[in-house]
Amino acid sequence: MSYNPDIRILNERIQQESLFIDQIQQEMNKVIVGQKHLVESLMLGLLTNGHILLEGVPGLAKTLAINTLAQTVDAKFHRIQFTPDLLPADLLGTMIYSQKKEEFIVKKGPIFSNFILADEINRAPAKVQSALLEAMQEKQVTIGQETYRLEEPFLVMATQNPIEQEGTYPLPEAQVDRFMLKVVISYPTKEEEKSIIRQNLAMAFPKAQTILKPADILNARQVVKEVYMDEKIENYIVDIVFATREPANYRLSKYAPMISYGGSPRASISLATAAKAYAFIKHRGYVIPEDVRAVSHDVLRHRIGLTYEAEAENITTTEIINQILNTVEVP
Repeated sequence: MSYNPDIRILNERIQQESLFIDQIQQEMNKVIVGQKHLVESLMLGLLTNGHILLEGVPGLAKTLAINTLAQTVDAKFHRIQFTPDLLPADLLGTMIYSQKKEEFIVKKGPIFSNFILADEINRAPAKVQSALLEAMQEKQVTIGQETYRLEEPFLVMATQNPIEQEGTYPLPEAQVDRFMLKVVISYPTKEEEKSIIRQNLAMAFPKAQTILKPADILNARQVVKEVYMDEKIENYIVDIVFATREPANYRLSKYAPMISYGGSPRASISLATAAKAYAFIKHRGYVIPEDVRAVSHDVLRHRIGLTYEAEAENITTTEIINQILNTVEVP
C-alpha cells in the first residue's frame, strides 16, 4: 500500500474525532446493564454502515439496546415484529388510492427510518425476508413505478430466537451473508442481574440523552475509512479468510471435512472494515492484530458452512474460528 500517512498526526486526530464514542457508551450504560459486547457491536454497525444479526434468548435487552442507540443519535427508530402473515407491503409501503386527489399516492412503510429492529426475522416468510434484505443491500425501495432512497444512516438489527424453531423460516445462507456481524448474546452475570432488578424497580427508568445528529455519524464513517491498515494486517485478514476455505493449507486438515464452504470476499471486506472501526472505538489511528481478532467471531460466525459430519461431532463455527485464530500466524 503506497499510502503511508504520518501515524502520529492521524492517531491524534482520531483520538479527537472518536471522543463521542465514550459519550454514546456512557449514555447506553445508563439504560443497559452489562452487554458490553452488544453495545460495541452496535457501534461497529453504525460506524461501518453494516447490519447486525442478533441471536439470543428473549429478554436480553436486544430491543432496548437499539432503541437507546436511536435516542442518543436523534434518529428515527422503528421496531417491526415479523410474523408469518406479514407481507412485503407492510414493510416497504404501498400505493393507496386518494379519492380527494383522484390518483394513487405512495404510503411509505416503516422501513423509511434510520434504525430498524427486525424482531424475530425468521418468523416471516421468504418474500418478506428478501424484501428487507434487498432494502439493506441496495439502500433503496421500489413502490409502484418509483424508486425511493432510504435515509442515511440506515442500520438494520435483526433478531432471531434460537430456542423455538417451530413455524419459522430459517434465513438462507446467501442472505445471512448480507449481515456484516452475527452477534450471539448471553445471560448477564449475577451482579449485573441484581443491577437490572434494582433499575427496573426504581421510581423512574433512566433515559439516554441525545448527543449526536445523523450527520455526525456520516462524518465519523468517513474518518473510520482513514484509519491506517498496514499490508501485514491485510495479509493476516486474507490468511484468516483463506483458512476457512482451504483449512489443509493452514495445518488444519482435521477441519477440512467439517467445512462445506468458507468465507466469501465479503467476509474479508467486513473483517477489514470492522477492524478499522474497532480501532476507532479504541481511539487508535491504526489497526493492530488484536482488532482483527476481536471482530473475527462476529464477522465469520455466519459465513462458515458446516457439514453433517461437523454437526454429528458437535463441532461449532466458534470452535473452528478459535482454531484458525490460534493457528494462523499473527504479524
